[in-house]
Amino acid sequence: MLAAGLLLATPALAHHEYRLGDVRIAHPFATPAPPTVPHGAAYLDITVEGDESAVLVGASTPASESVELHDMAMEDGVMRMRQVAQIEVPGGIIQTMRPGGGYHLMLINLVAPLKEGDRFPLTLEFAERGEIVVEVRVQSAGEGSADADAHHHDH
Repeated sequence: MLAAGLLLATPALAHHEYRLGDVRIAHPFATPAPPTVPHGAAYLDITVEGDESAVLVGASTPASESVELHDMAMEDGVMRMRQVAQIEVPGGIIQTMRPGGGYHLMLINLVAPLKEGDRFPLTLEFAERGEIVVEVRVQSAGEGSADADAHHHDH
């Protein structure tokens, strides 16, 4: 429990990134979900610093019954969301997830509403690389996106 306390004490942007070998996960965040909303959405940036693609194949969290990988894209002028089996990130590429389109993690059947300022653990499972637990912060879409973008200017 001490480690968790230390993690929470870090400044807002300082170390909100995680490493699993040559995979870097930056600024996991979720948007607020009021009590009337059964599902939530989480976003994060995945960078593969090596040459081998990283393949995200699953995720889980105590904050919801299950987590699905989703892609949102325009089809025939309509924004459609579909579940995908995996999200592949090629080597040397930053896969950014942001509210409003593209990939995201759908938190199915939330255990409790997601309030701004909340935090919860999220386990990410990568094919052939194993699992990593990251801390997700609940932020407004604009604030979470801005903070996540700022990570790429730190390097």
